[in-house]
Amino acid sequence: MSVLLDARNLVKHLGGRRVVDGVDLACESSQIVGLLGPNGAGKTTTLRMLYGFLHPDEGRIQVNGVELGRDLVRAKRSIGVCTQDDTFDGDFTVEQNLTIAATYFRPRPTDLARRVGELLDRFELGPYAGQKPETLSGGYRRRLMIARALVHRPRLLFLDEPTTGLDPQARMGVWDLVDGLRAEGLGIILTTHYMDEAERLADQVVVIDHGQQVASGSPAELTRGGAEGQLRFRAEPGLAVAGLAAALPEGCRVSEAPAGSYLVQGRIDPQLLSAVTAWCASHGVLADDLRVERRTLEDVFLEVTGRELR
Repeated sequence: MSVLLDARNLVKHLGGRRVVDGVDLACESSQIVGLLGPNGAGKTTTLRMLYGFLHPDEGRIQVNGVELGRDLVRAKRSIGVCTQDDTFDGDFTVEQNLTIAATYFRPRPTDLARRVGELLDRFELGPYAGQKPETLSGGYRRRLMIARALVHRPRLLFLDEPTTGLDPQARMGVWDLVDGLRAEGLGIILTTHYMDEAERLADQVVVIDHGQQVASGSPAELTRGGAEGQLRFRAEPGLAVAGLAAALPEGCRVSEAPAGSYLVQGRIDPQLLSAVTAWCASHGVLADDLRVERRTLEDVFLEVTGRELR
């Protein structure tokens, strides 16, 4: 995989305040990087520096091997940006909006028509090509926004909260599209306030707060720890928890609270799981809803950014 984005030690002052303070971020082809943070954390400012809307006061940004500060025009040809806001021209149809966006990159007429046709098919917009964007559902407007961001075949795509306000079906449709784009080799920078979305889509996550990078890693790495030493199941109340604990490896603890809900704490591995189910079977106990607990990305996010309302 090739490195499409390499940003190091980004610093930005706005209104006399240091709103971004030493953020690092990298993205490779076929990779989705989730950029997360509370409102006011510096996330939007960081994003705008990454796609060339703002110039960093310190640090450097390379896009597809090109220094953003030295050759902005060349670097931007590798970048597609899908913002939160609909910025379509309401006087034109879906197809015309794509065509107008494509003309900014001065393709040959035959290439332009071919590319617009490809995008209409790829994003299932063909049946709506002659309609105005305002007539589309929220899900199809978002498809049009992503299609427009890809009209010049960029290698790096910025998706700023792509599913905000969408119903569950439209949201899943966008997830499938994003998965497909990653499979085609795009690098994607994703911002979202939906932690399940970041956990579902992102290969790597960077969390910033008060302008600083407070956590980074894959969702699996970030959620490892904490509650992974807990196994829960439900059964009839009043089981002999001391007897169950004695049948488990040394150091395991078993408790019941509330009645009929059991918690096993210790090193959770296949052997422990087998021991719990074997004890239950030997005592005629049906263990229901047996599950290994683990932290979610939302748990991690709240741990590193706090729970106060912003």
